[in-house]
Amino acid sequence: MRVIETGAVPETALPVDGLRAHLRLGTGFAEAGLQDPALAGFLRAAIAAIEGRTGRVLLARGFVLELARWRDVACQVLPLGPLRAVTAVETVDAEGAATPVPASLWRAVACDQRPRIEARGAALPGIPTGGLARIRFEAGYGADWTTIPADLAQATLMLAAHYHEYRHDTGLGPGCMPFGVTALTERFRMLRLSAGGRA
Repeated sequence: MRVIETGAVPETALPVDGLRAHLRLGTGFAEAGLQDPALAGFLRAAIAAIEGRTGRVLLARGFVLELARWRDVACQVLPLGPLRAVTAVETVDAEGAATPVPASLWRAVACDQRPRIEARGAALPGIPTGGLARIRFEAGYGADWTTIPADLAQATLMLAAHYHEYRHDTGLGPGCMPFGVTALTERFRMLRLSAGGRA
């Protein structure tokens, strides 16, 4: 399974002013905007970390999911939410030729915990030997920062501020995340049910 991001978060959607206020950086100076590229970088890193932890896309954009086999022939769970739309489903043979799957054979289900596509009949179409299935979809809360739930927005600012504060520190362990960020994001984590429990 592979997830490819097909759209980037535009610079104008990033709450750089909000992060500057959160950090209590000085205002009114001629050099006030000099840190903006760095602040935008910390925000992008924080957004990626929050999205990776929760499986929730903060700012809406497009993705492609590629799989060599269906996990369940009757439905395929998407790894990211909230689901806005499934724009296309296709199968690709071993030579790379794509065949669109008509929308009459599947339906999108925008469930909070398990966004997915479901077969309208007994099963989703077969995947060619050596080929793959490709699902194009859009996920995210909305196009601008105000559409994001308040606790996820706050967690993102806190994590970006943490990255700013410790930008020169190389002693932090892998996966280090402040407790407040963990607490704010915990209820948004998508459940992955498998033999091993939550993934």
